[in-house]
Amino acid sequence: MATEGPATCRVQVAEHPRLLKLKEVFKSKFGSIPKFYVRAPGRVNIIGEHIDYCGYPVLPMAVEQDMLIAVEPVKTHTLQLANTNPLYPDFSTSDNNIQIDKTKPLWHNYFLCGLKGIQEHFGLNKLTGMNCLVDGTIPPSSGLSSSSALVCCAGLVTLTVLGMHLSKVELAEICAKSERYIGTEGGGMDQSISFLAEDGTAKLIEFSPLKATDVKLPSEAVFVIANSCVEMNKAATSHFNIRVMECRLAAKLLAKYKGLQWDKVLRLEEVQANLGVSLEEMLLITEDALHPEPYSSEEVCRCLEISLQELRTQILSPNTQDGPETEHWEHRNKHNSVPSSRSLQSSGRNSCRGRCPPSLVGLEELNQQPCG
Repeated sequence: MATEGPATCRVQVAEHPRLLKLKEVFKSKFGSIPKFYVRAPGRVNIIGEHIDYCGYPVLPMAVEQDMLIAVEPVKTHTLQLANTNPLYPDFSTSDNNIQIDKTKPLWHNYFLCGLKGIQEHFGLNKLTGMNCLVDGTIPPSSGLSSSSALVCCAGLVTLTVLGMHLSKVELAEICAKSERYIGTEGGGMDQSISFLAEDGTAKLIEFSPLKATDVKLPSEAVFVIANSCVEMNKAATSHFNIRVMECRLAAKLLAKYKGLQWDKVLRLEEVQANLGVSLEEMLLITEDALHPEPYSSEEVCRCLEISLQELRTQILSPNTQDGPETEHWEHRNKHNSVPSSRSLQSSGRNSCRGRCPPSLVGLEELNQQPCG
């Protein structure tokens, strides 16, 4: 898996109604026909909500809903994007210096994230020219990772147009990093399962290094995925990043308490690894180091011996630096430990339990909220 690239296959477009329709719309839009098609699936997470960005394992599986892009490389350094959904307007740019506005999570910005990530990886400074028509069947902002699927699809489109090769693991890591250009501080689960998914199996996704292990599902198991139709665009609000920052602050407070170099720590898994302790021991350390009540920003600053300005500019993400909702930080360590240990137990890898986490409460209460 470390060197394997995404699968490719030849298809007869006429035998696939969706591809045929996409080809027809593409021709009406651009006056030409696409040269190839790229697909990236969405996902559901079975176990392990909000712990990938803490560095801990998760257990997702891909769904059949996907992002599909019809592509035509062009010789000019111009990118033209269109969408089969009329809610998403066309976009075009010839700017080599791709700028992604974090304050406006428009649909095309997710494509730009994937494109920019690949171009930066190869050190390219000229815009990759192409015409692209996007067709998505993943309900937007529903918690099925439509945005990450678009980032992944765009990354693979760009890679293919450039004629370059990357493994699925490399692509997942690049797209996880580049999606942060839109402002979200995700951990990499969505991109990893989009690239590493296989038919008939869930995947235990582990990080540092990234790897995926098959978790065979019982043949009689049925998963019902219901859409509440309540949308949550995680890049449009600070809700998602607040949770990430709470976990980051918890990691730094624990590292400071144990005499580690806290200013270098970003994730809870790093603290546990540096201490060399089990999950049970980590929970005991958490109970000693952190009180269960919410922390104010002022208290965090006192504990870390930093100024409020340093907290905002050196630790917090831009969209969590101000606002009444960030005056108090919830302590989530113990609640984040439960789904992580479950994900490893469900995979049959109980020997790994000691590496699952404690964060800065109410993870199980919020698991039903769609976060994109």
